[in-house]
Amino acid sequence: MLRHLPGDEADEQARYLEADIAGLRVAALYLPNGNPVETEKYPYKLGWMSRLLGRAATLLAEDRPFLLGGDYNICPTDADLYDPVGWRDDALVRPESRAAFRRLLNLGLTEAFHALHPTATHAYSFWDYQAGAWQRDNGLRIDHLLLSPALADRLEACEIDKEPRGWERASDHTPVWCRLREVA
Repeated sequence: MLRHLPGDEADEQARYLEADIAGLRVAALYLPNGNPVETEKYPYKLGWMSRLLGRAATLLAEDRPFLLGGDYNICPTDADLYDPVGWRDDALVRPESRAAFRRLLNLGLTEAFHALHPTATHAYSFWDYQAGAWQRDNGLRIDHLLLSPALADRLEACEIDKEPRGWERASDHTPVWCRLREVA
């Protein structure tokens, strides 16, 4: 089990937990937001993403099935947010952030929701508490499940469960889940 992302022993932020569960390696993560981009927060985000890329490469080399899931604080494409123009300077959509996310995918990882719903619109996992974002469906898709090739082959379903976001005192995020086929 890992309680932090390898690569920076001085990093004390609890943003990564990795454990073996039912024959899988599962990592839960909270990637840095990176805002405001003109501060040290944005280079920290990009550096953290580089370390995550290294960890994913290590897991791939070990040839074990794994899932990296959580709040990536990245909208991979303009279809993943309600107002691409208004958000263009935000760390969640900056070209460098999106490129770092693509580097993860280019290792051979599969983003579960997009794999099964490549043309989905208004498929958000986060709505801010301000300005009636939930009521107006002004959301972002920033929560992702990245699957190793062995798990991608077993992917049966992946959905965003919007119902909990409508509950009283709900989180600003809502669950993203996937179902994997059993190994024979």
